[in-house]
Amino acid sequence: MKWRLPYFLVLLPLFFTACSEEDTISANPLPVTAWFPVRIDEVAIEVQLALSPAEQSKGLMYRESLPEDSGMIFPYRQPRQMSFWMANTPLPLDIAFFDSEGILLEIHHMHPFDTTRTRSNTDQAQYALEMAAGWYQEKGILPGARLDLKSLAAALRQRGMDPARYGIGRQ
Repeated sequence: MKWRLPYFLVLLPLFFTACSEEDTISANPLPVTAWFPVRIDEVAIEVQLALSPAEQSKGLMYRESLPEDSGMIFPYRQPRQMSFWMANTPLPLDIAFFDSEGILLEIHHMHPFDTTRTRSNTDQAQYALEMAAGWYQEKGILPGARLDLKSLAAALRQRGMDPARYGIGRQ
């Protein structure tokens, strides 16, 4: 009897090659805990980037505080309707949804430990930015404000990612 290699074993190396191909930019990428300068209009902030599914799932969970003018940004590869919750998050937060050009579309308030999902009203959101509750109002940042995608691109490169994977530079 002739032994035959199952098709899936032939394709397995190709699968792992495709899955491990990460378009990394930096040989020594910075961790999720690193802070990066970004701007919304003329307002300077510091952000951490939640890139991997694990980082995005954890988000700001378990944080007791945030430094002033600091938050976490969640960049996605394609525009979509987004959904966030506050499980295990003791801080009240506001979340802003930005489109692929960095235009602020909407802002929502989120309550500590609330497991009710906060969804974007649009399916055109590509970036979400969580900041301390009241921060957007305090800084006068309203829908129509612009997230500086050049500074976000620089942060992505420092985290070892190609900004084009997150819609920056493809326009």
